[in-house]
Amino acid sequence: MIPFKSTLAKQFAKKVYKSIQKWANNPIETQEQVFKNLIKEASVTTFGKDHNFETIKTHEDFVKQVPIRDYEALKSYVDQVVAGKVDVLWKGRPLYFAKTSGTTSGAKYIPITKESMPNHVNAARNAILMYIHETGNAKFVNGKMIFLQGNPVLEEKNGIQLGRLSGIVAHYVPKYLQKNRMPSWETNCIDDWETKVDAIVEETISEDMTIISGIPSWVQMYFERLQEKTGKKVGDIFKNFNLFIFGGINYEPYRAKFESLIGRKVDSIELYPASEGFFAFQDKQDEKGMLLQLNSGMFYEFIKADEFFNENPKRITIADVALGINYVIIISTNAGLWAYNIGDTVQFTSLKPYRVIVSGRIKHFISAFGEHVIGKEVEEALREAIESSGARVNEFTVAPQITPQSGLPYHEWFIEFEKEPENNATFINKIDEALQKQNSYYLDLIEGKVLQPLKVSKIQKNGFQNYMKSIGKLGGQNKIPRLSNDRKIADALEAYILYK
Repeated sequence: MIPFKSTLAKQFAKKVYKSIQKWANNPIETQEQVFKNLIKEASVTTFGKDHNFETIKTHEDFVKQVPIRDYEALKSYVDQVVAGKVDVLWKGRPLYFAKTSGTTSGAKYIPITKESMPNHVNAARNAILMYIHETGNAKFVNGKMIFLQGNPVLEEKNGIQLGRLSGIVAHYVPKYLQKNRMPSWETNCIDDWETKVDAIVEETISEDMTIISGIPSWVQMYFERLQEKTGKKVGDIFKNFNLFIFGGINYEPYRAKFESLIGRKVDSIELYPASEGFFAFQDKQDEKGMLLQLNSGMFYEFIKADEFFNENPKRITIADVALGINYVIIISTNAGLWAYNIGDTVQFTSLKPYRVIVSGRIKHFISAFGEHVIGKEVEEALREAIESSGARVNEFTVAPQITPQSGLPYHEWFIEFEKEPENNATFINKIDEALQKQNSYYLDLIEGKVLQPLKVSKIQKNGFQNYMKSIGKLGGQNKIPRLSNDRKIADALEAYILYK
């Protein structure tokens, strides 16, 4: 007999699938309606009045009235909200602040409102339901599920609760899943990441885990601790574990390592969540990219990444995007973020429906010599090298070496291997060739003898974890940038190099 819960899940999945198809098949009209609603609702706010929202009828009007901002540029308004003022960026006051690490301004307080909170909760749920509808597999809903996340204990600031986004979302687990959800509240509240992972291992090791979710680099740490304790593959410990849900970074560089730890292949679902909104999720197992959430109180604009730092870069809507172009994503939301640059770059993989991949960070690139290498390119180059060599990689990052002791400058790759390639020179050549193939500027610099081919510095086991621990960012939602245009991270990693 099919368990009652999985039968209900399939029925619910069918209903959600139909509702998603409605807006996915009418994307431009959906976004236009979202835009109109946002402008109308926020016209009474301080920000709306300052930017003449009452006169805004079209996207062209919006572009004229509302400049692009990052957090630093929006901070004067956020500070008013934090101080307790109402109707500043959105009607009333936020339910929460998602607290994140800032750049020049210290901690960032990203508002989450009554209207925006459902987006954070429903998108993750809908990703699983779309998977159920596509595959017909709902057995896992009867097992245990884990999400490696931040501390759910919230602070309070002028009557508004604040904490990490994952900790806030932990308060919205549906009742029908609470018995299935792990780890326990007490374990989730442990701040020290290594202590927390050990406690999660103890709690889960004898359970029927069917879904495991989190940032790949930190789930890997959990898997390694399980294997150390039992001497078994994760797939043998959890025989019904068949779905891995991840977000935050590209899974591909970790896939071979994960399949080795698990002992078999498992299905995966990619998510694109952030404190500012839940932007996309993978809706098809056999399609590249994630379905952009067009009906979730968020209006999107896009700017070509190579034009972003121009004085007046062109802002377009989804109606004018094209496949394969690297865009900076700009959002306006029912949390009160307006023409807000979240710092990510995306590329469209499909326009019917609109699907994206995250290609990197607009601040995370290497262009020390005009090459403008982005995250997607280094990840793809490494993936090709891994596939052809059988190597397995735990973690990596890339930085320019502008002043080598001898010879031409080069890109230095810091790689922690789980399994080294049989032939290092072939492996390095494969990465460099793949990078040249993707990036014509890099190719020109190599051929023009401005740069020499990349070099690899091998990092000792757990070197990246030890580095993250040394800067107080071990675990949670913290992750290593894939590449940097300076050597701040590279210089710190020198202490963990095995050899070059």
